[in-house]
Amino acid sequence: MASWTAFIENIKKFGADFSGSWLTYVLQLILLSVLYYLMFKVLKNNKADKFIGITIFFILFTGVVLAFSAEISSGVLFIVIAMTALLVFTMFHTEIKRSILDSGIKKSKAEPVTVTGVELIMDEIVRAVQNMSKNDIGALIVLSNDNLPEGIIESGTVINAQITSQMVEAVFYPKAPLHDGALVIEGNKLYAAGCFLPLAQDDKLPKEMGSRHRAALGVTMVASVTAIVVSEETGIISIVKNGAIKKKYADATDIKEALSDYYWSDLTAEA
Repeated sequence: MASWTAFIENIKKFGADFSGSWLTYVLQLILLSVLYYLMFKVLKNNKADKFIGITIFFILFTGVVLAFSAEISSGVLFIVIAMTALLVFTMFHTEIKRSILDSGIKKSKAEPVTVTGVELIMDEIVRAVQNMSKNDIGALIVLSNDNLPEGIIESGTVINAQITSQMVEAVFYPKAPLHDGALVIEGNKLYAAGCFLPLAQDDKLPKEMGSRHRAALGVTMVASVTAIVVSEETGIISIVKNGAIKKKYADATDIKEALSDYYWSDLTAEA
């Protein structure tokens, strides 16, 4: 009974405070609405649905507890919500940075490709990657949905070529002029080659990790892309996404799965 009395008293107090300073409450509501819209958008884009549910439950639970509390000070709920947002930012700062950078880039629709065409493209890429792995030819392929910073594309050469295993291997041929940089694939085209990517600067990374792997980690931190890396020293194939190596010692199945996610998820979402 005491809890309900406190709840009613809090409602009356809120009504009195709202009538006296309604503009402040409206501005706070708008601010929090924008804040949580952006926060949930980042979480949704990074498939953190469970964390979204936990956050919503925590907010509602906190609101109910404070509503029935006999002692509630002004701004407590706002502080709790702000602390929740700070927690999300701390845990997902890389994803938030990547989403902010993506939002400032004008995206164009990729050319439509048939299902059969996509299967052929994936087979060509898998064949090229495996051939380079067998011959210890280093390679770095970035699967982009037209969301790379413009400076990365400008650092290379736009080739806009058809995707074939021969073309991919020709780009990374050790004596080819563009072999040191990254090859950017956009939809059904080899869009640009010889592109220089930002290197991941993390003291925790193994010292033996080469520049290609650091570049793959770096570019996936600033853009929602997938990178396929072939080590020149060992021929090991790695798949990098969201600033982490998702699969090391990747085989044909793993490569095709990454390509399937790109063509049937990333590009479809952009379209």
